[in-house]
Amino acid sequence: MKTRHVFSTPDLATAQATMDAARQAGVDDNDILLIARSDIELESIPNERKEADTDLMPAALRGAGYGGAAGLLAGLVAVVVTPIGLTIAGAAAAAAAGAMVGCWASALMGSALPDPIRRKFDEQIRQGRILVVIDGDRELLTQAEASVLARTAGAELLPFDAPKALA
Repeated sequence: MKTRHVFSTPDLATAQATMDAARQAGVDDNDILLIARSDIELESIPNERKEADTDLMPAALRGAGYGGAAGLLAGLVAVVVTPIGLTIAGAAAAAAAGAMVGCWASALMGSALPDPIRRKFDEQIRQGRILVVIDGDRELLTQAEASVLARTAGAELLPFDAPKALA
């Protein structure tokens, strides 16, 4: 599973140098993203480099898991209660319905929340710093960190270490 690390840079030139150093360390171009204040993103950052600014996907995944578990539990309770006459297939259907409702409800909530990186480093973003987000396995990230810090003056590694799917 890929992990996500974040570097803070003072300007676009330093962010570009950070991206170049990460690429030289073996990070795939698709695993490098930029996060900045909205005016900087609009003027200077190409769309393929922008990180989604909501918590939609992680919230939907969490909702599907919790909703499915709640639906399964409700279905199994209904199986045990004999007057209802629900079968195991009914319990599976309740689990599927719970997963769908949980996914939908959580995705709605997640679409209104900023993503975890924006929430954690909001102050840096408001100050006009550009965050460079690098995804990769632990070994690759260790090489990328060493490369970035050795070759890029002004890049600072921020305290963020989360799996990509939930970041």
